[in-house]
Amino acid sequence: MSETPKSPHRHVGAAIAESLVAHDVRRVFSVPGESFLAVLDGLHDTDITNVVTRHEGGAAYMAEAHGKLTGRPGVALVTRGPGAANAFVAVHTAWQDGTPMVLFVGLVPVSDRGRESFQEFDTQAWFGTQTKRVLTVEDPARASDVVAEAFFAASSGRPGPVIVGLPEDVIRAPFDRPITAPLPVAEGGLSHTDVDEISRALSGAERPLLYLGGPRWTPEASARTARFAEEHGIPVVHEWRATDRIPYSSPVNAGWLGYGRAETPAQMFEEADVVLAVGAVPSDVPTDGYTLRQRPEATTIIVAADPALQGLSGPVTRHVLASPTAFGEALDELTIVPAADWEPWCRRGVEAHRRSSVPTSRDRLPEIARGTAHMAVVMEELRSRLPEDVLTTFGAGNHCVWAQYHMPTEVHPAQLSTRNGSMGYSVPAAVAAALEHPDRFVVAVTGDGEFLMNGQELATAAQFGAAFLVIIVDNGEYGTIRAHQERDYPDRISGTQIANPDFAAYGQAFGGRAELIADDADAAGAVERAVRTVTEERRTAVLHVLIDQSMSTP
Repeated sequence: MSETPKSPHRHVGAAIAESLVAHDVRRVFSVPGESFLAVLDGLHDTDITNVVTRHEGGAAYMAEAHGKLTGRPGVALVTRGPGAANAFVAVHTAWQDGTPMVLFVGLVPVSDRGRESFQEFDTQAWFGTQTKRVLTVEDPARASDVVAEAFFAASSGRPGPVIVGLPEDVIRAPFDRPITAPLPVAEGGLSHTDVDEISRALSGAERPLLYLGGPRWTPEASARTARFAEEHGIPVVHEWRATDRIPYSSPVNAGWLGYGRAETPAQMFEEADVVLAVGAVPSDVPTDGYTLRQRPEATTIIVAADPALQGLSGPVTRHVLASPTAFGEALDELTIVPAADWEPWCRRGVEAHRRSSVPTSRDRLPEIARGTAHMAVVMEELRSRLPEDVLTTFGAGNHCVWAQYHMPTEVHPAQLSTRNGSMGYSVPAAVAAALEHPDRFVVAVTGDGEFLMNGQELATAAQFGAAFLVIIVDNGEYGTIRAHQERDYPDRISGTQIANPDFAAYGQAFGGRAELIADDADAAGAVERAVRTVTEERRTAVLHVLIDQSMSTP
C-alpha cells in the first residue's frame, strides 16, 4: 500500500479518484449525476481527464473501446436508474466481447434503500448476469479496496465488465486510510507438457490451422505469433471482428470467420486436422451457429486465460490456461518438425483471402441508381490515402462488411468493433481511440441507422480535441434486417426503411468538415479534403455516402 497525503476535506469520493490514479487511469468517460458528486469533486484534484459525454451509452461505449484498445479497464461513471439503464448496452458488449471495463454507478443513500426512492434500482438484479462482479462501496474504510477488487476482476482470466455501486451518502463520508495498491493479474503459462503436446500435434498434422482472437492481446504477442506462423507456414484464420491479431499482409493470413465471411476460411476451419486456438474459443458466430467443427474426433487445442472457456462450441482436445501474451513468450520453446508439406494448404487460404479482399475494379461495378455512389470507389480512394497504422472502428450492420474487408489491419490494435452485434458503437469508439492515440489516423465506418444512435458524441469529440474521419454509409434502411426480411418474407418489406437528415449539415454543426458523396466522381476530392482536415487541421471530418439499397455489402 502507498500512503496518500491526508486532507481535512478528504472523503470517500476523493479516495476513489486517488485509487484510479493508483491504477494508472488517465481518462474516464462520464455523464454527470448528483448521486456521485463526491467522486467528481475528487477527480478535480487529479490529473485524470474526465471526458464528459452526451449520453451514458456513449460514455460506456467509450470505456469499452478504451478497454479493448489498451487491454486495461476502461472507466465510465454514470448516475443511478436512467443513467445505469442507458449504459447497459456497453456492459453487454463488454461481457460478450471479453473487454475489461469498470462502470461506477451512483446509488441512492443507504437509508433510502427499499423504499422506491427516486431512481432507485437493484444493481445485482440488473447487472448480475452480464458482469464478472457487482460490487458496492458499503463501508467507507474499504472504498479503495473495492476499486482494487474491481480492476482485478475486470482484468483477470477472461476480462469483462465490473459494476461498482456508489451510495451517495457513503461516498460523502470521511476517508483517512491508505490507498490500496493494484492487484497483479496472472498471465498463466505453458507447462513442459503443454509445450510437448502442442509441438507433437502440430508436427504430426497434415492441415494445421491457427485460430486467433479474443482479449488480452498485445502488440508483442501479435508480432511473436505472426512470426511463429510465418516461420512454419501455418495458415491463420481470425475470430469475427478481431482481424488484427496478425497483419493483413502476412503470408499466412487466410481470412476470418463469422458473418460476412468468405467460404474458404470456413472450409479450412472444418477440414483442419489440428486447430490451435489462441485467445479465442470457437463460439456461436465463428462456427456458423454451432455447426462448424463439431466432430468429436477433431483435434482442437485452446490456449486461453478463461478457465470456464465461456462461449465454447465443439470438442476440446487440450486447454492451456494462458493468455496470448504468455503464449507468445513460450513460442521459442515449441519444436515443430512437420510430417507433411503445408505450403499448398497455406497457399489455398491466403490466395482466397486476398482475392476476396480486393475491391471490384471500377469497370466491373454494377449499375446503380442515379444520385448514389459505389462504396467500392469510396473505399479505394480512402485506402490509397491511409497510413499503414490506421485504426478503424465500426459497430453492427451491413456497412461493417466494407470495413472488415477493405480497411487495413497491419498493426495491433487496428480494429475496434463489437462481437455482440451492438449498434451505435462506431463514433464513441472513435472518440476513445483518437484520444488514446492522437498520432494515429482513426476512421469510423458507420451506417445511417447506427450513426444516429450515438452521432451526438461528435460534440464530445469537438470539446476534447478528438479528430477522426466518419464515413456514413446511407442506404435509407436497416440493411441487415432488410436482408433477413427478404430471405424469410420475400417482397414484404416492413419496418426497415428510414428517412435520414442531411448528415453533412449535421457534421458541420459540430465544427467539422462534412461533405456529401452522391456520385463516384465526388469521391476522390471529398476523401482528399476529409483526410487533410483530420491530419492537418485536427478536426473531425464526415463523409455522407449515398448508396443504392441493392449494394449494401461488397
